[in-house]
Amino acid sequence: MSNKIKDKIKKAKKEEIALEVKNACPVPYAVKVTGVSKSFRVPHRKIDSLRNFFVNLFAPNRYENFEALKDVSFEVKKGEFFGIIGRNGAGKSTLLKILASVYKPTSGSIKINGMISPFLELGIGFNPELSGRDNIYLNATVLGLTKKEIDKKFDEIVAFAELEEFIDQQIKNYSSGMQARLAFSVSIHANRDILLMDEVLAVGDTAFQHKCLNIFKNYKKKGRTVILVTHSMTTVREYCDRALLLADSKILDIGDVDEVLNKYILLDMEKGEHSSNKNVKEDKNKQVAEIIKINILSKDGDPKNSFESGEDISVRVYFKINKEKPVFNFGISIFSIDKNYIFGTNTIFDKVNVEEILNKGYFQIDIKDVRLARGLYYVSTVIAGSDFGNLYSKVEKSNKFSIFTDKDFEGTLYLKHSWED
Repeated sequence: MSNKIKDKIKKAKKEEIALEVKNACPVPYAVKVTGVSKSFRVPHRKIDSLRNFFVNLFAPNRYENFEALKDVSFEVKKGEFFGIIGRNGAGKSTLLKILASVYKPTSGSIKINGMISPFLELGIGFNPELSGRDNIYLNATVLGLTKKEIDKKFDEIVAFAELEEFIDQQIKNYSSGMQARLAFSVSIHANRDILLMDEVLAVGDTAFQHKCLNIFKNYKKKGRTVILVTHSMTTVREYCDRALLLADSKILDIGDVDEVLNKYILLDMEKGEHSSNKNVKEDKNKQVAEIIKINILSKDGDPKNSFESGEDISVRVYFKINKEKPVFNFGISIFSIDKNYIFGTNTIFDKVNVEEILNKGYFQIDIKDVRLARGLYYVSTVIAGSDFGNLYSKVEKSNKFSIFTDKDFEGTLYLKHSWED
């Protein structure tokens, strides 16, 4: 036997042993991100017309680098539900697009251990001139399914998207919700190892969102890997095993879901979004009344924007009346950061005598034992006439406040309860 043949046999044995070791010790991660940064070149000059193009044809165009991600590193384990949260512009969607190979990182590396099914943006990959049927085959083929596999799953995809009556219409005639449902349905039926989701709970109506949540539960049971970008702290807390918080294009925190969410709440408060005069929307009767300032107070009357669940909270609203009217109605509403309407009342509902309020120049409502779930909430305030069609002054989404709690429960409101022995 020649030496060449002997060397080949030795090499083959080494490769066989290496393969056996690899199979015996499978890679523990689904996704590994190491030192990833992403920069975009943003032009200073905007060319938005043919005239501008010719006027600036020979003028030098200057650019600046925008760093969407800076030195991001983390691992997602196989079978893990991993949440990515952060304020708008933090780099969440950019990161997800890099994982989906839509963008290439400027520096750093990505290792993916498995097949990916992305649900990133409404209608990505859809051809508006093709029917829903043709787009299912187009998208599913891109995700790696064979025609035979698509044929087998086609009816399930259409049924889940609730588009049986419209499947042969062109996609350009679909509403945004219909397109989103179809894209999501194709993604989840691709049966990939890793599912990437960007704000999936913004898809469709409430009933369809409930179906999406059931898919989450089934994925957890099956040990599938899901990476979820969302603003919904409730979803992260209920479904995610770990969470990553992005701020200013960098990782601010990663790990335990409750700890990361608490830091996210504090970050949002620190960013100066606690403003008393934001988003003022007033009608033509603005000269009648003006809301001047809104304060959120502790039970001792001190300004406060962070409460333990179960504390008392007061809202004081200062106003100015410029024109007398026979009826003034003062009211407040509380919403969650997820835009859920939590509570609302006004002086007509509660049969309050407003004469003293008018004399003081402010109204205050004291809310006892506020047992809200952990998260961010905001206050809206109004001054109206006998009905809210006659609106004098309105301030929406002002004065955010945060709720902390160590209690475990589902929903928005904690109700006192006990189990019968």
